[in-house]
Amino acid sequence: MNLEQQRAASEALLAQEADSLGALLAQLRDRISPVLIGGAQWRALLDRAGDLPPTLGAFPFGFELPLHEDRPGADLGVSVVGGTRAAAFYEEQGRCQDANSTAAGIARLLHETEPEDSPLRQVVGRKMMLEYDVESAPGGTHPDPGIFLRPAERPIFGDGDSRRSQDIGVVLEAIVSAAGWQTDSAERRVIEQVHRAQGRGVRIESFGVFPARERAIRLAVTGFRTSRDVVAFLESAGWSGSHSRAGAAVSRFEDRNAFVSTGVHFDVHADGLGPTLGLSFLAKERVANDPRYWVDSPRLWAPFLDGLREGGLAVPDKLSALAGWSSGVETLFGAGGPYVLMRGIHHVKLVLGGDRIEQVKGYVYFLICAWPQGGQSATRSRAGVATRFVPGPIRASRRTRGDR
Repeated sequence: MNLEQQRAASEALLAQEADSLGALLAQLRDRISPVLIGGAQWRALLDRAGDLPPTLGAFPFGFELPLHEDRPGADLGVSVVGGTRAAAFYEEQGRCQDANSTAAGIARLLHETEPEDSPLRQVVGRKMMLEYDVESAPGGTHPDPGIFLRPAERPIFGDGDSRRSQDIGVVLEAIVSAAGWQTDSAERRVIEQVHRAQGRGVRIESFGVFPARERAIRLAVTGFRTSRDVVAFLESAGWSGSHSRAGAAVSRFEDRNAFVSTGVHFDVHADGLGPTLGLSFLAKERVANDPRYWVDSPRLWAPFLDGLREGGLAVPDKLSALAGWSSGVETLFGAGGPYVLMRGIHHVKLVLGGDRIEQVKGYVYFLICAWPQGGQSATRSRAGVATRFVPGPIRASRRTRGDR
């Protein structure tokens, strides 16, 4: 069974499991600490996810957790891949007569990446990420999600290849249009300047927009290995903030060997780069199209979380709860058959404003997959643990592998 077949099987089973992503999440409540998401925030999350299809669970989805404040809340992030059941939901939303500009823009992106020879598909593939603010706006309405495109098929490295500028233009035009905005040549010039500042091995990780917020292009540049590399890039890119403060924030964790790479996140405006800077940290190398990447382990993040705790940068109880998030691989039994559940920490981000670290955010994920055999009969995992179909709501079996 190839990757597309596996995803289709997972979507088919999840469609039987719940009538929404919110209902699916409700069955996973015991795996989400109330210290991280609790009380009114949990109810708000289920309400927000209640408008989304359960089939989104077949792709990486998860939460943005504010680790620097006591409030146990989260925002929701999902992955949408063209040609899937989940994508069909967004396409139908965008075709409705009363669809707003963001819904129409998301559907347009899915349509634009459908042809194999599409210039946009050749750069970003058929995947996008959507970020939903969980807290409702005045009047009880939900703001439109943020939209992110990642140049995964043809990464935009800082290697001097003449195609990179063209690829920047293709992705930028697509995502600006999806937000319902007009293109701005000044924004592109700023991004081109950032691109020229990239060294080899450094790439533009993603382009993002938040249609419900003040206009800006959220640009993520990743692949830095040392604080010195980050500072040199910030100087060359023309960021106006404190380079030494940014370097010190990275050095704090570099000295602990607590990450394998770090990224820089800017808000791009027509008149330059915004003053706020995000610094994201990965504890393991990303491997394209390798499902083993999603098998996480608490030991990978222990040095980084210890650094946050000793620096007084995050709420201690939240760090303790986050340390137990990663679970390796679990077997779940649901109404449609047996599943595999993977959950872990994707990255941690420090947000610098002025001369200090203002925010610390943890980005965690779930991924739910059907057994490769389709989940309809007794089967055996690669680790040799037998499982069998048991009707009813999702519940856990023994962990199969990846436990620490």
